[in-house]
Amino acid sequence: MSTASSNAPQAMPTTGLNTSMNLTDIKLSIIGLGYVGLPLAVEFGKKRTVVGFDINQKRIDELKAGHDFTLETEPDELKAATQLRFSTQLEDLRACNCYIVTVPTPIDQHKQPDLTPLIKASETVGKVLKKGDIVIYESTVYPGCTEEDCVPVLEKHSGLTFNQDFFCGYSPERINPGDKEHRVTTIKKVTSGSTPEVADLVDALYNQIITAGTHKASSIKVAEAAKVIENTQRDVNIALINELAVIFNRMGIDTEAVLQAAGSKWNFLPFRPGLVGGHCIGVDPYYLTHKAESIGYHPEIILAGRRLNDGMGAYVVTQLVKTMTKRRLPVQGARILIMGLTFKENCPDLRNTRVVDIVKELAEYDVKADVFDPWVDPTEAQHEYGITPVQQPEQGAYDAIILAVAHHQFKSMGKVAIRALGKPGHVLYDLKYLLPAADSDLRL
Repeated sequence: MSTASSNAPQAMPTTGLNTSMNLTDIKLSIIGLGYVGLPLAVEFGKKRTVVGFDINQKRIDELKAGHDFTLETEPDELKAATQLRFSTQLEDLRACNCYIVTVPTPIDQHKQPDLTPLIKASETVGKVLKKGDIVIYESTVYPGCTEEDCVPVLEKHSGLTFNQDFFCGYSPERINPGDKEHRVTTIKKVTSGSTPEVADLVDALYNQIITAGTHKASSIKVAEAAKVIENTQRDVNIALINELAVIFNRMGIDTEAVLQAAGSKWNFLPFRPGLVGGHCIGVDPYYLTHKAESIGYHPEIILAGRRLNDGMGAYVVTQLVKTMTKRRLPVQGARILIMGLTFKENCPDLRNTRVVDIVKELAEYDVKADVFDPWVDPTEAQHEYGITPVQQPEQGAYDAIILAVAHHQFKSMGKVAIRALGKPGHVLYDLKYLLPAADSDLRL
């Protein structure tokens, strides 16, 4: 007999209770068609029948028309997924027996996990769940969330019993928005299941599309923990480099020069300072710290890293204001151009972008900040952050320019074109090392 952990809602069944389903029996659906769900649905849709489900009718209409606003999937890729059909209708899920949930897991204003999308998706699946079905979660969560938070919702809305009537798996997403080299199929996939047999089936299912192979974890909790520490590790490392940048700036030492020198050793990790946002690095650590505190442990290093990274926007503005003051440039009423709004380069993703911290901090000085980002949907920027990006910056209009995101359009402009946007004597702050050190006035 295979046994579940003491925190699982139900004991694991005896081997053999869930072996009736095989790969050919699976009728697949993907719940949530965002940055994670759509690429997954498209890849599966090249090989098997898939229902791509989303509650956003506009999103479904755009996908049916062959357009993906996230730019993660090209029109020809959508066309190649000949067995994928899109729907907002619950009834279309009833014919399925395997559901992969790929909805977002954000944090709220108090930096606590917001499981609302995950719970709502579980309610939806619970309404169509049948005996023998499998529910696989990809959303980033804390260890134990699938079995302790999602499974009870599935049981409540289906009237079925976990690990007797239905089963679960967990395979954390590893999508890197804007990355055209590391795609869903070429990134090794962690898989797991609520019983050994289900774990094998889940692993085999993903192996149909993941060319990089899979790693079958020993339990759902192990897979959940593995995902949440991936970005926590990166967050802490970036926090260290951000702190070093603050120290070196006070010493008058160029941080990038230091990092290049240190990077000449083979085992030095190539992290760079900057704003830490996005749907993963700036969010996932709070899921882990939330769980740690719920079991009576206060995580010191992780939260210290979060505080430091969350404060970088204010630090950038402080450095800029000091430099402007030294040059006797008026701060109050100044016009400042912020180049870039997305959380990373060469993608339209605005989720949890920390560039907004710079905008808010500048507002405290009565500065007029223009935001320019050719990748951004202005309607989305206004809806999410109350920011309407300018369509084109004014030539010679700005007292300071902040290079906040390393879009390739900004790289191709070069020093002369960027400087031409500023007034005589303006300050150019390069957060992303887009220009050589001698071509900017400030760098992290």
